[in-house]
Amino acid sequence: MPTPTATTSHHRDRLVESAGEARSVRELFGAASERLRRLVGFDAAVWMAVDPATNLPSAPTRSENLGHFGGVDECLRVWEREFLVEDVNLYADLARSPSPAGSVRASTRDRPARSARYREFLRPNGFDDELRAVMRVDGSAWAAVSLFRERGRPAFGGQETELVAGLSAPLGEAVRDHARPATRTPARAEGPGPGLMLFAPDGELLSINDDALAWLEELPTDLEEPGAFGVSLPIVVLSTLMCARATAAGRDGRPARVRMRSRASGRWLVCHASCLRDANGAIGDTALVIEPAEAAEIAPIMVQAYELSAREREITELISQGFRTTEIAGRLHLSVHTVRDYVKTIFEKIGVTSRGELVATLFAEHHAAIHLDPAAHDVVGRP
Repeated sequence: MPTPTATTSHHRDRLVESAGEARSVRELFGAASERLRRLVGFDAAVWMAVDPATNLPSAPTRSENLGHFGGVDECLRVWEREFLVEDVNLYADLARSPSPAGSVRASTRDRPARSARYREFLRPNGFDDELRAVMRVDGSAWAAVSLFRERGRPAFGGQETELVAGLSAPLGEAVRDHARPATRTPARAEGPGPGLMLFAPDGELLSINDDALAWLEELPTDLEEPGAFGVSLPIVVLSTLMCARATAAGRDGRPARVRMRSRASGRWLVCHASCLRDANGAIGDTALVIEPAEAAEIAPIMVQAYELSAREREITELISQGFRTTEIAGRLHLSVHTVRDYVKTIFEKIGVTSRGELVATLFAEHHAAIHLDPAAHDVVGRP
């Protein structure tokens, strides 16, 4: 009969295996969550893909036993605390810390009331502990998860936190692998132009153009209740909005910018926001734009997905700019023979046979990959 250690190892291996076999990131989250529950008991969970450049939530997302986070105001407050309030185990901190996982109880030395997130979100919703982790590979985060335990249950233990931390790299690799294009598709017809939204300092939507309304139709709906103008704002919009306000206030240094795929057409989009200031320099309204992503914005995701080395990335970028082998050798102070070896390795990693095919795979917009899949939100309710 297997020992507890052997049983844990078996379930962990099956979790990683099932994640690797998933056909989409959404399916990956479902499979991983089902098996993780056998290893680390939890009552509710949130899984999110994130943009590896900014660590901002993207799509897909999956929530279990949390409903839809209520209305827009409640969701805004969640992300306001994430970007503007100092707390333990913020996603951005976990993305950089030695350990990619941590629990509220352990991080506050069993004084959870020290955490604003505990006081204002966990406790009011009946939870007594939260275990967070980011799924990162080579310093880049590709997904994040929050696990919750209801009041009356024991806090997450050190071994459980260590187990979840150990899943960071394999699950991060599994999510990252979905950035590799499964098939080549023809170029899509032109869609709407830049969608513009204007938000008040308290997060109220003040105005919106028709292009933004059209793009919102193609994005996942994370909130049940529509807000102003009868539109439902997805988490990616609300979190980008609050990140912009944090950046303007000097509380966050990253750009409020995130890449994602539309649910309907599967086209890559970028959502970015910036705060306006009044005549006295005070932070005022926030302008947020959703528009088609340029091929150059998607290429870095492709490059990471194929696990190209720093030198291979340099050579790939020079190839995309049209430089010949001899020119690349001169620019990088390498021999022509060495450059040819690098190019051969790059072709093998990406599965192409020519420079034209390489550029089309990594840089052509209509060949963008499936990382943030169009079926972007999955909700599992309480039994």
